[in-house]
Amino acid sequence: MGMFDVLAISSSGLRAQRNRLEVIATNLANVHTTRTEEGGPYKKKDIVFASDDVSGVKFGSLFKQKVEGVKVDTIQESNKSFEKIFDPAHPDADKEGYVTLPNVNVMEEMVDMMSATRSYEANTNVISATKHMFMKAIEILK
Repeated sequence: MGMFDVLAISSSGLRAQRNRLEVIATNLANVHTTRTEEGGPYKKKDIVFASDDVSGVKFGSLFKQKVEGVKVDTIQESNKSFEKIFDPAHPDADKEGYVTLPNVNVMEEMVDMMSATRSYEANTNVISATKHMFMKAIEILK
């Protein structure tokens, strides 16, 4: 595996984690949304990753070996149950006075956000180390 392959793998990881952070931000923004265009409360979104062949996609590869990175496979709605609270004054309360809240847990989203941020940082560190190796190789050639 060459240094260009390392860059392709890390850049695919950066894209995937950026998309993960966007989904988390959407979930957090809708934590109190009780009415959507589809009807009912907001449904939490989950992101599913899959491996992706990044051999020679952006940078080219010196050897013709399969190099796998990561990609977003799907963004799906969570099947977690909704929470109901008693608030008869709420405009979205049912006839018994209960309001169905989104199935977004703020603590879980914050933990996911920290995990995605750490993964993003790890990929940027790999890119930085690869850049440093390129620079050292150029120095050696001088």
